[in-house]
Amino acid sequence: MKLNKIILAGILVFLSQQFTAQEKESTNNEWKSGRPDGHAPISVMGDHYHGKGDIMFSYRYMNMYMEGLQQNGNSITNDAAHDAGYMVTPLNMPMSMHMLGVMYAPSDKITLMAMANYITNDMDLQMRMTTGMVVDFSTASSGFGDVKLGILYKFINNNRQSLHGLVNFSIPTGSLEATDETPMSSPNEILLPYPMQVGSGTFDMDLGLTYLGQNNQVSWGSQLKATYRFGRNEYDYSLGNRYSLNSWFAVKTSDWLSISARIEGAAIEKINGANPNLTPMMVTTADIANSGGYQINGGLGFNIYAFKGSLKNVRFGAEYALPIYQDLNGIQLEQKQTITLGLQYSM
Repeated sequence: MKLNKIILAGILVFLSQQFTAQEKESTNNEWKSGRPDGHAPISVMGDHYHGKGDIMFSYRYMNMYMEGLQQNGNSITNDAAHDAGYMVTPLNMPMSMHMLGVMYAPSDKITLMAMANYITNDMDLQMRMTTGMVVDFSTASSGFGDVKLGILYKFINNNRQSLHGLVNFSIPTGSLEATDETPMSSPNEILLPYPMQVGSGTFDMDLGLTYLGQNNQVSWGSQLKATYRFGRNEYDYSLGNRYSLNSWFAVKTSDWLSISARIEGAAIEKINGANPNLTPMMVTTADIANSGGYQINGGLGFNIYAFKGSLKNVRFGAEYALPIYQDLNGIQLEQKQTITLGLQYSM
């Protein structure tokens, strides 16, 4: 057993030396980020790392719009949701997020990152009274979300291909106490359901692995990522774990422009536990049975990169994404579109 460990250690040392030698010999044949398609579509986080001493500041704006109800993969009417026993059903929900990020590389292998965000939620709903009368109303919430701190580790960069890992830790700085006035609570405000809260309330961790490749005109990549929730928050629940696979390719049409296409498959688990302050049959969004599911999304976008001049190393990205497939648990709003814009500056 001890001999096997010695042999294994020797093999690992040998492979490490070989990788180091190959990297030194192929400096001019590495995957490079200094081109318009050197970053993934702007909606993908943790897609690239930096060289020693580099720092990058970023701003992203994301707007997601949901409308219409789905039950177990099939579109349904609000009347059908009311007939299922819910007094209130959602009509639509626009959600927007402003994200500020910074990345710093203390070495060629390690890049540190931090991100904070501000979230705004709006939801139009419909209430059916016992008399049969229907009343429409709206609720809203906003605030700073959870802060993320992370590290990227470069495993290899050779033959114009790269592989790196991601570990993110999410700190529960976002509120779980968003309230608003409804026809049932007026003139008082009541606690809003799970999708309207801006925080998770739990310490979470992202684990990811990203592969990148490129030639003179085309780049491609794939990212496997999982988000794990630890324990339950002060309201005795945690959001569901999320697992996703993102793949994309981009064509460099010039030194400053690239066009990209992306496809993502995601599986989201149901909410674990339940907030005792919410009444599940009052509104679909307060019932944990109506959470989680499977999605496939597709997106088209572009990156603009300033490779010289006074704006050198400034990058602007945009992407428009649509759902290709949705199979949601219970009764939920269907996702209709997501628009992501971003500005990045490297030094």
